[in-house]
Amino acid sequence: MMDGAEFLQYVDHTLLKVDATWEQVQALCDEALLYKTASVCISPCHVARAAAYLGGKVKVCTVIGFPSGCSSTAVKVYETADAVQNGADEIDMVINVGQLKAGNTEYVLNEMRQVRRACPGKILKVIIEACLLTEAEKLTMCRLVTEAGADFIKTSTGFSTGGATFDDVALLKANVGPGVQVKAAGGISSLEDARKFLELGATRLGTSRIVKLLSARKE
Repeated sequence: MMDGAEFLQYVDHTLLKVDATWEQVQALCDEALLYKTASVCISPCHVARAAAYLGGKVKVCTVIGFPSGCSSTAVKVYETADAVQNGADEIDMVINVGQLKAGNTEYVLNEMRQVRRACPGKILKVIIEACLLTEAEKLTMCRLVTEAGADFIKTSTGFSTGGATFDDVALLKANVGPGVQVKAAGGISSLEDARKFLELGATRLGTSRIVKLLSARKE
C-alpha cells in the first residue's frame, strides 16, 4: 500500500486564501521543495515571484476565473496567457456553471477550447464545481472536457458548497475520455481520504493539509 510520503508526488500543494501573503506563499514553496509535491497551486498574483523562487524545481499551478467561473471568456483567456507569461506550468480554470445549467454547452466547450489554445504545452485542468451539478451535468462535462483537449477534470474549487467526494471521483474517472485524468480537490483533510481518492483513480489531489499532516507525523 502506498504510504503518505509516496503520494505527495500527486499533491498540488495549495494556498488560495484571499489574504495569503508572499511570505506564506514562500513557505508553501519551501514545503513543496522539501516534500517534492507535484506543484504549488497559488493565486495568479503570486505566479511570477513563485516561478522565479522555485527555479523550475517544482511546477507552478494557478487558477483562472476563480472561484466563481463567471468571468467572460475573454478575461479567462487573458488571465491564462498572462499566467503562462509569468511562468505558470499548469492552469486550473473554472467553468461557467450557469451557462452549463442553461444548457449552453457550446459556450462551455468554446471557452475551454480558447483557454486550451492560450496555454499550449501546459497542463490544463478544468474545474467543474461538482457539488453544484446534477449527475447528468457531470457526465456532460466529462464529454466536453474530453472534447476540449484538457488534461484533467477537477472536482471543485473548495470555495463552494462542497468539495471532492468519493462518488464524484469514481464517476468522473469512469466517464472521461482516454488521456483525461481526474483531480480531486476541496475538503481533503486526512491521509486516509487522500489514499482513497487515489485508489478510485484520481491522479492529482488539490489540498493544503496533506503536507501539514505528514510534517506533524515526523515531529
